[in-house]
Amino acid sequence: MRRSLAPSQLAKRKAGDEEEEDWHPPTTQKRQKPGSETESGECYRSPFRKPLAQLTNRPYCLDSSQHEAFIRSILSKPFKVPIPNYKGPLGLRALGIKRIGLRSPLHDPFEEGALVLYEPPPLSAHDQLKIDKDKAPVHVVVDPVLSRVLRPHQREGVKFLWDCVTSRRIPGSHGCIMADEMGLGKTLQCITLMWTLLRQSPDCKPEIEKAMVVSPSSLVRNWYNEVEKWLGGRIQPLAIDGGSKEEIDRKLVSFMNQRGLRVPSPILIISYETFRLHAEALQKGSVGLVICDEGHRLKNSENQTYQALNSLNTPRRVLISGTPIQNDLLEYFSLVHFVNSGILGTAQEFKRHFEIPILKGRDADASEAERHKGEERLKELISIVNRCLIRRTSDILSKYLPVKIEQVVCCRLTPLQAELYKNFLKQAKPVEELKEGKISVSSLSSITSLKKLCNHPALIYDKCVEEEEGFTGALDLFPAGYSTKAVEPQLSGKMLVLDYILAVTKSTSNDKVVLVSNYTQTLDLFEKLCRNRRYLYVRLDGTMSIKKRAKIVERFNSPSSPEFIFMLSSKAGGCGLNLIGANRLVMFDPDWNPANDEQAMARVWRDGQKKTCYIYRLLSTGTIEEKIFQRQTHKKALSSCVVDEEQDVERHFSLGELKELFTLNEATTSDTHDKIKCRRCVNGHQVRPPPEGSDCTSDLSQWNHCADKRGLQDSVLKAAWDAAITFTFHHHSHEEQRGIP
Repeated sequence: MRRSLAPSQLAKRKAGDEEEEDWHPPTTQKRQKPGSETESGECYRSPFRKPLAQLTNRPYCLDSSQHEAFIRSILSKPFKVPIPNYKGPLGLRALGIKRIGLRSPLHDPFEEGALVLYEPPPLSAHDQLKIDKDKAPVHVVVDPVLSRVLRPHQREGVKFLWDCVTSRRIPGSHGCIMADEMGLGKTLQCITLMWTLLRQSPDCKPEIEKAMVVSPSSLVRNWYNEVEKWLGGRIQPLAIDGGSKEEIDRKLVSFMNQRGLRVPSPILIISYETFRLHAEALQKGSVGLVICDEGHRLKNSENQTYQALNSLNTPRRVLISGTPIQNDLLEYFSLVHFVNSGILGTAQEFKRHFEIPILKGRDADASEAERHKGEERLKELISIVNRCLIRRTSDILSKYLPVKIEQVVCCRLTPLQAELYKNFLKQAKPVEELKEGKISVSSLSSITSLKKLCNHPALIYDKCVEEEEGFTGALDLFPAGYSTKAVEPQLSGKMLVLDYILAVTKSTSNDKVVLVSNYTQTLDLFEKLCRNRRYLYVRLDGTMSIKKRAKIVERFNSPSSPEFIFMLSSKAGGCGLNLIGANRLVMFDPDWNPANDEQAMARVWRDGQKKTCYIYRLLSTGTIEEKIFQRQTHKKALSSCVVDEEQDVERHFSLGELKELFTLNEATTSDTHDKIKCRRCVNGHQVRPPPEGSDCTSDLSQWNHCADKRGLQDSVLKAAWDAAITFTFHHHSHEEQRGIP
């Protein structure tokens, strides 16, 4: 049996055959253990098998050089933000690594919809090589969180404010007046300005460290809520709306001592009253920006609040007022002087150079030369002030808000009111107290008495009982058994109309109503009427705490709230409140200052309103209330020509006509309509189009229509007409947009 050969032996055999050598059988060798040495001294190991390591209790250790190399490879990689495609800055302190290259803006200026407030001047390639990279200016871009919600007019307003406070509009001056009418978003524009200044500047650092907002006490909480709403917790404002003197002083000192790039509470919100009482603590340091809301409070440069604010170490000042001119041009000067001292000269220079010529030119009895000089000085004043004042009218809101119909409703006096009125004029003789059209101090009480009588005889009943001057024997005119405990609407023309308005509104719609008056006694009458008619209501006057005010406003605005009426004292809450839960507002009595009425009437026609708004301004026909309304028209004409730059404002009334304050015209349907000599009406009814040759644009220019009962369109007023209404003027906010003739 032949034995098979291994492959190695076959290879040797083949090689031997080639060499033709004799074949010898292979000698067998003893099998060697793996790892043992052969006779030649070589160690045999299988190439497919690794040697076994010796088992010990010692841990395996890396070579120190390998470890150092591994750590160096980690540290050599720059830090990257773990966000996909992130290209933003690494912050002011990026893990100790210095930034390389040019400085970059906080937000992308080339993003779609970006609001760029500052753009660095373009540089040539040569200048870019020479410029110091650590000093190159950068874009200032409004935070996209805010720029996305700003409307076009608000974007324009933010740019104007920023240019003013950074001294780019008037070199050396850092103040401005935001004079937009109510409802245009002045608060949002100022919040945007503060947030931008607190976070960025062309120097790639914050422009200011701290900002202060001074507002009426009723708006402190509102400002706090607005900052929270628009900035969503990005900043923590400090709102001071109550507390002991020691606690408030401690908070103010802490606020003023804040320093650095990241101030914990960089915005202070404080009321005018609290500021005046604690001004000493705020004057010890500096604040980058101060914003004065409802800034027409600073119209008198002699009062303590004005002087305390003016002594602040704050160059950047923004004054917010929808009504910068309220009574006269000297008050207007005080506001401009507060924000930019010196641009209109001293008060005496302003009065001599501007106020006297302008007022003479506006008087209905002015000569042609006086009118020409007044217009020249007016143009000069406008050219100076417009560099630091921005004003847009509420016409802009017609794009975003529903229709607003404002109506002046003339209500006839009841027989009781008429007899009491005539009796007072005979006894008190207030006309003798008037000199040169000015109202003396002694006649103020007569004005108040007549205004209260126009509201309701119940308001002067106590004076009749005590037989004060002007009311001797008046008690006999009241009905037998009369008592002030129960309200009697039929004794007052305006109260009768109000009763109709509320009843028709309640029975025909789900609308809510705001009732506004200058007197808390009138609010008391409203309460009695509501309890008698079983209307649910809330009331806001000067006795209510600030915190409670915010709660009842929020509750009333809720669609699910059952309250039908919101009673408002124009002195306590006429400014800044948002009452969009209601869409009807009744202004029960007029104020000498048109700004107060305008502020109060703007509570319902604001952002967020969804319904058509109806504003009713009630006036007693032929009485002092119409004279007050006429004086308002004169002041608004002055405001229009200075602030709104309207060139053809009617010179409505001569100052001498103010002597007729204390008269009663019982034969008219509207004393104002008669005085204005309206050429749009024939026999008390408006003709459309106007008669040929008439200049209707100069008469009642702010009112679209005059109407008696035939021309009235409001179903609520139609129901009340026969009770006491004699005439109406009304203004439609969307006349042009809707094509109404």
